[in-house]
Amino acid sequence: MTQLHENIVGIDAAIFMHPTTWKASGHVDNFNDPMIDNKDSKKRYRVDHLIEAKAEEMRNEGRNDEADSLIDQMDKLLAKDDFDGLRQLIINQGIKCAISKTANWTEVRQFNLMFSTQIGSISDETNEIYLRPETAQGIFVNFLNVQKTARLKIPFGIAQIGKAFRNEIVARQFIFRMREFEQMEMQYFIRPGSQKEWYEFWKEERMKWHLSLGIPKEKYRFHDHVKLAHYADAACDIEYDFPIGFKEVEGIHSRTDFDLKNHQEYSKKKMQYFDSEINQNYIPYVIETSIGLDRTILMMLSEAFAEEDLSTTDKQDSRVVLRFPAKIAPMKLAVLPLVKKDGLTEIARTIMDDCKSHFRCFYEEKDTIGKRYRRMDAIGTPFCVTVDQQTKQDNTVTIRHRDTMQQERIPADKVKDIVLKEIQL
Repeated sequence: MTQLHENIVGIDAAIFMHPTTWKASGHVDNFNDPMIDNKDSKKRYRVDHLIEAKAEEMRNEGRNDEADSLIDQMDKLLAKDDFDGLRQLIINQGIKCAISKTANWTEVRQFNLMFSTQIGSISDETNEIYLRPETAQGIFVNFLNVQKTARLKIPFGIAQIGKAFRNEIVARQFIFRMREFEQMEMQYFIRPGSQKEWYEFWKEERMKWHLSLGIPKEKYRFHDHVKLAHYADAACDIEYDFPIGFKEVEGIHSRTDFDLKNHQEYSKKKMQYFDSEINQNYIPYVIETSIGLDRTILMMLSEAFAEEDLSTTDKQDSRVVLRFPAKIAPMKLAVLPLVKKDGLTEIARTIMDDCKSHFRCFYEEKDTIGKRYRRMDAIGTPFCVTVDQQTKQDNTVTIRHRDTMQQERIPADKVKDIVLKEIQL
């Protein structure tokens, strides 16, 4: 966002902000999820999680049409805030508590997802403060500060990566849903009336970014929101086909002028932008892209993980490999001297020193070369370079490619250039 787009800048906003920020943003009144309790187990569930789990059961039994119909019913009831209808849907479907195995459910009610705490030494309501449930509001309250100091003209964006916190009743599915997670958000400020055009632009642009990760197009889909958030006039999710089914990775939202207008009202400070091209003051509209960093990592792990049977008629063999694209693999190169003698470690260290300031490298001497290759496959290292006796004669090394396991001899002084070429964005 900030490196390849010249009109998008980065920010690192505060985690703790004035409590009125969350009143202005609508989170105090609207950041809720419908919850239901089982009277026997005393366990609390998110209503949508219960129904989605039932739909997943149906799909596993081959009842895809019934599952789609159930999710459609749920979406319509959620859109109308029909809590009685949601409870009845749970009862009609025979959904039971996983612990008590009963369907003795309470009424459905709203549960606010923000974590609250007290600031200062005295605990009372006047000192209540919230952990931010999203990073976006830090961008909005700093909108004019950033615009003026960075001398930006509309359209422009402000982006950041940072911690967000949500009081999820059930954190589940490894790092897919957590109470403390990293968000990557960008707010793109535009002229009022142009939001449909920019909304479509960023939908396409973000999908291009996802496909640039090397993931096939058929593993993604757009899902338009049936129930829009209180700030949106259009919203969709980019969903990826996880092992647990299609789930949201990123959201694109047309937020109108809701946030800036409300912050102006609550703070009594102007949030207007003067557009010199049309000689007009206005509160900008906003298109938001919001992607979970943890979910993106889970997506990449899901896509990259493979177990391969390499057995031959002579011997059993297998490997675990992470097929990360070279440009995002955590470790780019492993430098491996064949043995710890005959001056091979010194040559290997020279290659390591030449490369490590340009990309992350790993150096290892222990165990057979085959075991070291397997370890590098398991953490997704795309290239391994082996220094052997021939290196001392002609200054060439063996480079091994992770995905094909093919090996070739190359000049030792070309290692850095070959890897750099492969990891370019």
